[in-house]
Amino acid sequence: MAEFDVFADQLWDESKRFLEKATDSAEKAAEDAYLHAALMLSFCALEARINSISDEASLRSDLSEHERGFILERDVRLDDGKFKVQTALKIIRLEDRIEFLHTKLSGKPIDKSASWWGELQAAMRLRNDLTHAKAVPAITKTSVEKALQAILETLDTLSRAIYGKKLPAVDAGSHSSLRF
Repeated sequence: MAEFDVFADQLWDESKRFLEKATDSAEKAAEDAYLHAALMLSFCALEARINSISDEASLRSDLSEHERGFILERDVRLDDGKFKVQTALKIIRLEDRIEFLHTKLSGKPIDKSASWWGELQAAMRLRNDLTHAKAVPAITKTSVEKALQAILETLDTLSRAIYGKKLPAVDAGSHSSLRF
């Protein structure tokens, strides 16, 4: 397993541990802080996995420069009469990258009626409510548990569609191996 994939696993395990800490916390302020950490780290883990898949996929010969730029979140410009991926960052919506990777690499579109897709959308709204707060977000143990489950199901769906096998993290369950 590549070093970056180990890091993505570490972020995922940390997010699960912070959720456990929130569950075990008797103090409201600590519980809230742990829930916030769990939610944010779970999305860091998701982004890391999507970046890992994207980096691997970017080496494929069947991608156009625009597709390569899209999954790598890089600008594409005309250079000497050819389109080339640039180093300049071009942010792409996470759900668009997930949808493209699934469709391009599996040859099948995402089933947007699947429960995991709707739960992922809800998790992203929750994350955005925290990240771009305009009011006090309603973040609960249940909502964070659902967010982590949605992320796990998203990654498992991608793994099954792209690699033909379930995501190993599914067998690990919701318990962290960390004990801090």
